[in-house]
Amino acid sequence: MIDSNDDNPPDGFVPSTGRGPYTSHNGPFFHKVTDDGFVHGVRVRSRHCNSRGITHGGMLMAFADGLLGTAVWRATQTVALTVRMNSDFLSSARPGEWLEGTARVTRATRSVAFCEAELYVGARPVLKATGVFKLMRRHKGVA
Repeated sequence: MIDSNDDNPPDGFVPSTGRGPYTSHNGPFFHKVTDDGFVHGVRVRSRHCNSRGITHGGMLMAFADGLLGTAVWRATQTVALTVRMNSDFLSSARPGEWLEGTARVTRATRSVAFCEAELYVGARPVLKATGVFKLMRRHKGVA
């Protein structure tokens, strides 16, 4: 299995800091802000993979959950907790490939936000996810 400690993010990506211990352990992750929103990325390493040498489904889901949560924060400026997440696995990623994704809120009420995310390697879709997040209003504006 090919692996590298050179994350070599594409132009415009910067290291993501300030993440929780679980997410930081799974990274390192990178991000960039675009005119349309944001993109997060990670260089797939062998530790992200299952015994078949492809990205573990749990890794993909954790990455997607972070994207969905970021979209909710950006749209509502409110801390939110995942209530439900549905994932469709479309393909996978292998060590050395650059995996990236983005997400958006499709609807928000006073108490919940609905969102969707896509992960891809180049033009190849890897995972699509939808989520429902509980908005924790008492934490509004607290990162």
